[in-house]
Amino acid sequence: MTQKLRVLVVDDSAFMRGAISRVLSGDPRFEVAGQAKDGEEAVRLAAELRPDVISMDFNMPGLNGAEATRAIVAKNATPIVMLSAHTREGAAATVQALAAGAVDFVEKPDGEVSANLASIRDQLVDKLISAAGANVRGSMTVLDVGSADPPMSRRAPRSTPKPMPAGLRVVVIAASTGGPAALVRLLPEITASNASLVVVQHMSAGFTSALAEQLAEHARYAVREAQPGDELRAGTALVAPGGQHLVLERNGTVSMSDAPPVHGVRPAADVTFKSAAQIFGARAVGVVLTGMGRDGAMGLAAIKAAGGRTLAQDKATSTVYGMPKAAVEMGVVDEVLPLDQIGKTVSRLVSS
Repeated sequence: MTQKLRVLVVDDSAFMRGAISRVLSGDPRFEVAGQAKDGEEAVRLAAELRPDVISMDFNMPGLNGAEATRAIVAKNATPIVMLSAHTREGAAATVQALAAGAVDFVEKPDGEVSANLASIRDQLVDKLISAAGANVRGSMTVLDVGSADPPMSRRAPRSTPKPMPAGLRVVVIAASTGGPAALVRLLPEITASNASLVVVQHMSAGFTSALAEQLAEHARYAVREAQPGDELRAGTALVAPGGQHLVLERNGTVSMSDAPPVHGVRPAADVTFKSAAQIFGARAVGVVLTGMGRDGAMGLAAIKAAGGRTLAQDKATSTVYGMPKAAVEMGVVDEVLPLDQIGKTVSRLVSS
């Protein structure tokens, strides 16, 4: 018999703790290791019980979800899935927790969760199982700068970079699971004076605007959620809106598409990568960060075929080594790098 996943349930509502615990206890794959009523108790029980994964609310007395997440990830590297209210405030809170190291999130059903919990049961179960296998410790190693020699990068044998052509360069960055935490660390390392940045993070509508605001607090340049007709400008970053594909146009602007999801997601990085290859050719840089699935691999192939540069995050620092692995296995990645080397490499490429 497969060993059960031990879950710590964190919520300031006794009703919610009980409801979530009943859902999980009814599934033979889970064991509820404990319950915590606030952030401080969550940090203590995470250390004492050593659960495999944590379900955590955000709004709690004392330490909120982001603060508790930061402390737990730093001490125990336990994977955390947030339960998020579907409001603007809830989206901002969720993105804060994801940036602090939470692996994923599930949107609460309408209301303060009651019988409607059944409507998110499958999603909660699936995300807890996926999160339990995430490389949380590896994703945080980039913070320990200087304590050891950095991991070696991998460069494709035939990759001998030539100077990028003159003109505006575009850098498209794709991410999924673990992406917000990686982006918060990556964007401040990129010098974007000669390039326009586009971020494609797998997120639903309402959360990408909160992500853009979070990234703007860390980057040294303007970051905002993209709108139809926005101009691609050097020294700015646009975040693809949740629920829509972002397409680069020949007039130097971006458009949004309601075309069907690709790889089950919208926005999909492949759509944006392919348009970048068509419009910018050798002036395009594609980057695939941590994430589940295969999105981005075909798009990197298009950028590489057009003469652009392609990078992927390595396994050691990826929360989930799915998207980067797919691109590497296709043979379309020029360099595989730890997260803390990607920003410097991108800056060097676009400033050459």
